[in-house]
Amino acid sequence: MQRRQLILSLSSLAAISAVKAKEAPKGKILIVYYSRKGENWWDGTTRVLQTGNTARMARVIQRTIGGDLYEIETVKPYPADYRETTKVARDELAKEARPAIKKPLPDFSAYRAVLIGHPIWWGKMPRAVMNFIEQADLAGKKVVMFATHGGSGLGTSAEDCARAQPRASVTAGLAVRGTAVDRSTDEIVRWARSLRL
Repeated sequence: MQRRQLILSLSSLAAISAVKAKEAPKGKILIVYYSRKGENWWDGTTRVLQTGNTARMARVIQRTIGGDLYEIETVKPYPADYRETTKVARDELAKEARPAIKKPLPDFSAYRAVLIGHPIWWGKMPRAVMNFIEQADLAGKKVVMFATHGGSGLGTSAEDCARAQPRASVTAGLAVRGTAVDRSTDEIVRWARSLRL
């Protein structure tokens, strides 16, 4: 009788464990972004932003699908002046520079999917974002690129990321005009939900 109860108990435990294993999440979502606040281009002129365009987009995505936020910050800040920043960005691109990142990279083993967002500068992602991607351990991860831009769309972001991370599954995602982020909330929400992460 006791043996029979023991077998039933063990069977029940095995069934519960199987259900829990089936329900266990496969990891979290990480939303990485680089965003420049301060003076930004805005419909033919400049405007000072307290929060950068890409940061606002990243926060809409996080509110929609959850996940952790990681902001890429450079050790050396870009100039406050927008036009000076564009000159520095063009110079970094020409030299294939890799600006140093201020914070340690996150532990990627905790995440099943990584979304990477940034502005498009001269048709490409900022070199600090490229530095992040080259250092990141994204093997086996689903990686989705998103961006804010002034007319270049996603640029070459997805292709550049895929070249740097051949063992990741890289997808070109949503690109929104920087000046249109606030009025594109519905579009961003629909896109984020469509990812089914």
